[in-house]
Amino acid sequence: MAELFIKQAENYAEGRPYYPQELFQFIASKTPSQDLAWDVGTGSGQAAQSLAGMYENVIATDTSPKQLSFAPRLPNIKYQHTPPTMSIAELEHNVAPESSVDVVTIAQAFHWLDLPNFYEQVKWVLKKPHGIIAAWCYTVPEVNDSVDSVFQPYYKFIVDPYWEPGRKLVDDKYRSVHFPFEPVDGVDHTGPFQFVTEKLMDLDLYLTYLRSWSSYQTAKEKGFELLSDDLIEKFKRAWTEDGQDQKVVKFPIYLRIGRVGDI
Repeated sequence: MAELFIKQAENYAEGRPYYPQELFQFIASKTPSQDLAWDVGTGSGQAAQSLAGMYENVIATDTSPKQLSFAPRLPNIKYQHTPPTMSIAELEHNVAPESSVDVVTIAQAFHWLDLPNFYEQVKWVLKKPHGIIAAWCYTVPEVNDSVDSVFQPYYKFIVDPYWEPGRKLVDDKYRSVHFPFEPVDGVDHTGPFQFVTEKLMDLDLYLTYLRSWSSYQTAKEKGFELLSDDLIEKFKRAWTEDGQDQKVVKFPIYLRIGRVGDI
């Protein structure tokens, strides 16, 4: 089982998209100071790397040391392996002191968290009243009609039984998640706000992305190969239909953002 999830970490680092600068510029524009960012569930550091270009320091945490081993090393990013739940004392030791963080970000990991407990940590660690929490997800990849027509039944019928229940929050674009924070300056709601990211992929990289899903690894652990030879052949035929080996794959992004306020 450990080898399966090590492989998932490798696939994750290789296949997952990075996030657009417009997303981080929007987030940073809502924090009065840019001293410290806490990136939760950083994985292999996709978001932390961009935050490091806008905030003086970034603390990037994850429960998986294997994921962290694939993260880019930059002088102002501190990577920290943390347990799934932390006491306030552990939070102060592993992350930061009370009321010291400008922004807490959660990229594609919000739906895995124990939100009531996590919100207490966020409210403790953020600067008052303008500290920001920003959580975003991206939904399924969009390639073209031919590839997407193979992908959609794969996603809806083959993969679906192996997702954790939290995945439904992603499918809902984080609209239904309880989000007890105030709107940031300049807007009258907490989202979701939509962005898009793009990644140039060939078929091998596209399949690597599909194999990076936790649902794929869960099925693999149970002895099921979701990407059968027949299905891969269908993807190949759809992918090569236009004669272009590399394609721009779009990932719609949905952001919930709010400020902690006076609590």
